Amino acid sequence: MKKTVKPSLGYSIMLVLLAVLMISIGMIVFKASIQIMMFITMLSIIPFVMHLGYNYKQVEEFMFSMMGKVMNPILIIMAVGALIGAWILAGTVPTMIFYGLKLVSPEFFLLTSLLFCSIVSLGTGTSFGTMGTAGLALIGMGQVLGVPPGMTAGAIISGAYFGDKMSPLSDSTNIVAAMSGSNLFTHIKHMLWTTVPAYILTAVIFGVIDFTRDGSASGSDIDTILGYLNEGFNIGFVPLIPILVLIVLLVLKKPAVPSIFVAALAGAFIAIVYQGNTISTALNTLYTGYRFESGIAVMDSLLQRGGVSSMLGIVALFLLALGLGGLLQGSGALNTILDAFASRIKSVGGLIASTVIVSYITVGTSGVISFAAAITGTLMGPLYKKFGVRPENLSRTIEDTATQSAPLFPWSINSIFAAATLGVSPAAFIPFCFLAFLTPVFALIYGFTGFTITKFNPEGIDTE
Repeated sequence: MKKTVKPSLGYSIMLVLLAVLMISIGMIVFKASIQIMMFITMLSIIPFVMHLGYNYKQVEEFMFSMMGKVMNPILIIMAVGALIGAWILAGTVPTMIFYGLKLVSPEFFLLTSLLFCSIVSLGTGTSFGTMGTAGLALIGMGQVLGVPPGMTAGAIISGAYFGDKMSPLSDSTNIVAAMSGSNLFTHIKHMLWTTVPAYILTAVIFGVIDFTRDGSASGSDIDTILGYLNEGFNIGFVPLIPILVLIVLLVLKKPAVPSIFVAALAGAFIAIVYQGNTISTALNTLYTGYRFESGIAVMDSLLQRGGVSSMLGIVALFLLALGLGGLLQGSGALNTILDAFASRIKSVGGLIASTVIVSYITVGTSGVISFAAAITGTLMGPLYKKFGVRPENLSRTIEDTATQSAPLFPWSINSIFAAATLGVSPAAFIPFCFLAFLTPVFALIYGFTGFTITKFNPEGIDTE
């Protein structure tokens, strides 16, 4: 067997830059899809990994072992696709839009969207589920009210990720705490120091935008939309039952995949017995999404979506991104780069700043939060012990960056899911994800000032 060698720092940087350049040039210059460029890039990196002494079977294992770790998130994405289609057919989303247009003040729409999505995500523990339900309704309301879609999506995403990050029901929150060796509720309480001030500033910014922005829908436009929703669907309490089903299941801490799919089936059942659709239509909608035409452009662009099939491109990207990340990690290239950062850390402030950088590198390389949490937690954990800094500081910093900022990378699963679900391009909503930009600032300030940085006692014993 050929002896394997550890890649040098230069070789490692070359591999990462090659991957970034190939994907960027393909997408920007040749307008190719990110999926095909990720696939081409992954295959192109294989010879460089084999040059280090690995055989093809080992290279396959690097890719497949990483891909195998994301089956649950993939099933969640597919279940959310089914849920979106079923909830539109059932009248759940139309009912939310109908009453939202009647009750929500247009003058404070963005602020309301931020707060509402925060509450939904905090209660359910899923940013994807929040965007696919409450977010979908709010993006439709925003279009009717004349609010730029990028602004609305930014408020929705900020709220969804705030709740997901702070909820004990969230998969990502539990994963990050576990990977960092932190107690779950200690981790959540420690995040309040960075997340709450950033959230307050985010709310103030959206409030100012609400107060100063131009554009609103005319009363006749709103009446047209309300009239269509009222005639095309049976509006009322019954279509909202699937929401209650989902909330109850998630609050009872039932697994996310069956909970979301049961809520989708509840929507399909109501679509049949209450909205008058056939069983065939309901089942097909679970897979292909809602495809009925209203003749009203804004309604068609909003409601014609969902279904498992709409998520297959995201699933492909998920697998390919993890395959590429597996190659970079298995070959040692990623760890070589990260070790170079770690070796230069001389202070607690540098430790926090390095964690921020490593989190961005890992989530930017893989496009997946769980990968970033695993690599960053594993690499940085021993250094936190060396500096006598408790693990909740590590877990908080990973959440402040990798979790909160994942939607800022257009090729990440989180950004692409948001774009596909809300129908808004990453370029339009990224500038308005204020919470993602502000939270790391507080993490860095606290790191260099020492404020809220908890440490082990002088004997190095964890007293909590």
